[in-house]
Amino acid sequence: MITVALDSAGAVAAGEWIRAASPTHPSLIDVHYEVALRYNMVNVPTAVWIDEQGRIVRPNEVAFADNRWIEYTKFDMTRYAAAIRNWVANGPDSVYILKPGERRSRLPLPTAEHALAAAHFRLAEHLHETGHAEAAVPFFKAAQRLRPESWCYKRQAWALTDAETHYGTSFQKEVKALGGRPYYTPLSFPEEKAQP
Repeated sequence: MITVALDSAGAVAAGEWIRAASPTHPSLIDVHYEVALRYNMVNVPTAVWIDEQGRIVRPNEVAFADNRWIEYTKFDMTRYAAAIRNWVANGPDSVYILKPGERRSRLPLPTAEHALAAAHFRLAEHLHETGHAEAAVPFFKAAQRLRPESWCYKRQAWALTDAETHYGTSFQKEVKALGGRPYYTPLSFPEEKAQP
């Protein structure tokens, strides 16, 4: 297992959480959202299952460690942890491994808007990093407009700039505006089988 914190503020923001968790596995910080870009991640926490041959066997999907956010995920995360254990025990024979066609359908190619959103987001990050936080705001907004489903773009922009002042919103307001609809793509798992 490898965990990656997506945080433009780097170790200053993410380090305390990593230290508090005391992980026994590699725990990295991705300040430029390279992992999110490469794996088409639009929200956190997200997991990708990659086998020993480097093949994605389950593309990115919501992956909380417990059920504290079940009202948002609408999924019992203890089932997710059990599925990972099943995969570890059964490898390619696990019922949770997706068929190649289903993997491809869950990994859509990026669109021109996605690429443009990523460019705007990166420029905003650069402006913020170099002390031009106000100049970054229009580029953060453009990234969000071009890829509105990306909660990663929203969260990071709101964390680095004053969300209420610049965007007239906050994470809590945005989630509440969904009226109970999940802001994660719902998980799709087979019913539990008799595998260990």
